[in-house]
Amino acid sequence: MNSIAVVNFAPKKGSVEIRDIKKPAIGDDEILLQVANVGVCGSDLHQWTADHSWPVNYPVVLGHEFGGHIVELGKGVKNWKEGDAVVSETAAVINAQSPLSRQGLYNLDPERKGFGYGVNGAMTKFVKVPARCLHSIPENLSFEQACLTEPCSVAYNAVVVNSKIQPGDRVIVLGPGTIGILCAAIAQLCGAQVALVGLKKDAERLSAAKQYSCDIIMDDATEWALERDGLGVDCVIDAAGVSETLNLALKWVRPNGHITKVGWGPRPFNHSLDPLVQKNVTLQGSFSHNWPIWEKVLSLLASGRLDVRPIIGGIWPLEQWNEAFEAMHSGKVVKSILKPN
Repeated sequence: MNSIAVVNFAPKKGSVEIRDIKKPAIGDDEILLQVANVGVCGSDLHQWTADHSWPVNYPVVLGHEFGGHIVELGKGVKNWKEGDAVVSETAAVINAQSPLSRQGLYNLDPERKGFGYGVNGAMTKFVKVPARCLHSIPENLSFEQACLTEPCSVAYNAVVVNSKIQPGDRVIVLGPGTIGILCAAIAQLCGAQVALVGLKKDAERLSAAKQYSCDIIMDDATEWALERDGLGVDCVIDAAGVSETLNLALKWVRPNGHITKVGWGPRPFNHSLDPLVQKNVTLQGSFSHNWPIWEKVLSLLASGRLDVRPIIGGIWPLEQWNEAFEAMHSGKVVKSILKPN
C-alpha cells in the first residue's frame, strides 16, 4: 500500500514535494502509527529553504510533531494495543547503551537521529515508531493540541530544566516563533515577569502571543530590561533562529544572570564574548527533551494550564503542505498543522 508524503529530497532550496511512499514495515520493538495530525516545525521550514545546520538523510519524509492511533504492533511490544491514541517523542534512533542514554539523556546521545531528518517522519499516513517513544494522549486532549507536545517539551526543557526560572524573575524571550511563545508561556507558569521581543515583521505572531499575558516588545527591550533596578533581567531565553541575537541577550542580562540559547542559527556570531566574562553570565544551550518532560507537559496540556490553541493558525490537508509552510514562513501564523487523512 502506497501513501503520499511530504518529502525533502535534496539539499537545494525548495527541494520538497509530494511523493508516493510504501507503507513502512515495522520491527519487533516498533509500532505502526496512523497519523492524525502533524505540526509544521521551524526546522521543517529550514530544510525547505535549505538554510539548516544539521545533517539530513535525503530523501526523507518531514515531520516530527505528531500523534495518531496505533494500527500495528511489533512482536516484542508490550503495554500498548491497537487503537491507542498516542504522541511520539522525536529520538527515533539512539544507542540505548551510551552513557548519556543510560542517564535518561538520550536526547544528547551523539548517535541520536530524529524523525524528519535522520529517518522518515510523519507528514504521511503511516509512520513507524519505536515503542519506547510513545506517550498516551489524555482523553480530553484533541490531536490538534496533542501533536504540539513536542515543541512544548522543547520549551519546558529550555525554561524549567535549563534556565531554572523562579517566581519573581524578570525574563526576556527573544523570537516570537512557536518555541519563543511557548517559552514565554511556560516562564509565566513559573511565576516570572516575562517580555517577548520581536521585530515589526513579527506583528501578527506577537499579536497571537498577547493571549499569554506577557509584555510584548518590538525591537528594543532595553527600557524593560533595566526597569527594576537598572542592572538587567535575571534571564534571557534566546529562541530566535539566528546567532546574532546572542549579542542582545548579553546586553540585556544582568551581572551574574543567565542566558539560555534554544534557537538554531548557522551563521557565525561575529561578536566578542567579553561581556559574558565581565558580567559573570552563565550561557546555557538547550536541546530537545526526554521522557519525564513529555509526561509533565502532557499533564499541563490536559489540565488546561498550558493552552496551545492561541498559536494554532490553521489545519491544512497534507496535499496543501506548501500553503501551510508559506503561512508560517511569512509570519501570518505561528503554527501550521497538517492532517494526512
